[in-house]
Amino acid sequence: MERGDFRGAKACGKGFWISLLLFLCLITTQVKGSIHEYRNEAFTTKSNAFFFHGGSEGLYASKASRHLDSSASSQSGKSFIRFEGVTFRRTKESASRQEDMQPSTGVVEAIILDVKDRERIGGEFLKTSAICCNHTLAETGSCKLGEVIFQKNLENPTWPRVIKTNFAGRYEEAKLEADEIEIDSNGMYYLYFMFCNPELKGTVINGRTVWKNPNGYLPGKMTPLMTFFGIMSLAYLVLGLAWFLRFVQFWKDIIHLHYHITAVIALGMCEMAVWYFEYANFNSTGLRPMGITLWAVTFTTVKKTLSRLLLLVVSMGFGVVRPTLGGITSKVLLLGLVYFIASEALELIEHLGNINDFSKKTKVFVVLPVVFLDSCFILWIFSSLSKTLEKLQMRRNMAKLELYRKFTNALAVSVLLSIAWIGFELYFNATDPLSELWQVAWVIPAFWTLLAYSLLVVICVLWAPSHNPTRYAYSEGEDLDEEGISLTTGDIASKLERNALVEDLEEDKRE
Repeated sequence: MERGDFRGAKACGKGFWISLLLFLCLITTQVKGSIHEYRNEAFTTKSNAFFFHGGSEGLYASKASRHLDSSASSQSGKSFIRFEGVTFRRTKESASRQEDMQPSTGVVEAIILDVKDRERIGGEFLKTSAICCNHTLAETGSCKLGEVIFQKNLENPTWPRVIKTNFAGRYEEAKLEADEIEIDSNGMYYLYFMFCNPELKGTVINGRTVWKNPNGYLPGKMTPLMTFFGIMSLAYLVLGLAWFLRFVQFWKDIIHLHYHITAVIALGMCEMAVWYFEYANFNSTGLRPMGITLWAVTFTTVKKTLSRLLLLVVSMGFGVVRPTLGGITSKVLLLGLVYFIASEALELIEHLGNINDFSKKTKVFVVLPVVFLDSCFILWIFSSLSKTLEKLQMRRNMAKLELYRKFTNALAVSVLLSIAWIGFELYFNATDPLSELWQVAWVIPAFWTLLAYSLLVVICVLWAPSHNPTRYAYSEGEDLDEEGISLTTGDIASKLERNALVEDLEEDKRE
């Protein structure tokens, strides 16, 4: 084994225990979905206001038919944000400073707005940085003292929607009346709870809000993905059937590599089907089912790991140029294991938790190991491809050389597309920090699924089972025949070629 390969595998293995610890910690991450729960959440200070972000999701407008009752059947086609058991609890010190008979000793406002109306909240339209109304602004009649400044949308006077909850007398707790806000236009909606009275500092919020789209509880940003996973399930099924028929037809000429490809196809079918089922369940209940999500995440991680390992062993010429991986096997398996753990941790954070709840340092800590390991795979794959092409060219095996050139071209195109898409994704996220383009955001993850599927199809076509497996399968007599030819020519270049072949054989034996 070469020193570069050993150093790469050793460096990739250093993050094993760190990734394992992170993975175990994330198993207990709470599942979040369209039902946003608040458990003694504190308010944050901003400007002269105190606020708490209650959630944000892309919502489609309710369909034409509207119902006044709240029965289960009436919810079909209706889009809304519903408050359930939302209560505010202030500190005892704050409550004790109030008068018993006062009807209002503090107000908390729940504000729902479309992101395009964000400038209507606060005093920006009044040329001030204040969020809460002060004496100067109140005297001009622009706002009400002690409340959040907001400007009505002239095109839709009922928005932004503001719901006020008052503390009474010395009561420590105030309950927001159960309310349901129907959504009448497509948009990325934000919910904020705010108060302006400094005496309410230390107030916490409990309860939950339910966000629903016309066709279910699946957030608008994720809705197209359910259809996408359904289509990809059928795509993997078609590929699996075509491969299975070919596999059965030429089962006598099957090589080990074909079993690896079959495993990746089977995992892809399971992955897409489980994700579709997970999204369908999420859409009907409003909460991500932890069991199904764990299975979906694990299928994704296993398939990603095996796909990268498949690309690596194919690039090394396994079953084509060399019969075994030899001593490299343990290093390849170690890299695969470390990648599985790091990737599983990242997938769990993205699907069982909310990555926005983590600090930038935590995000980097979770994302960087996967990026580093992907880089290890890419470098090792192209390094191995270069050596395999060189060996095939020296042996003048034109059939296998042409096969690997096609594979190299396909892999190079996929890497270039990946780099371009990463650049686009960074640009997309940088120019859309508030998710205003939520209706097209689903194409970001969908691209990676399509790219992986396309590369798998290329491998299936290039290495399809056939009656003539010698065009890509390793043959023990292949090297001997070539050596015999080189000995009879008497050409110096042929002798050098023979020496290189002997060195390759000895290298395979050492490994």
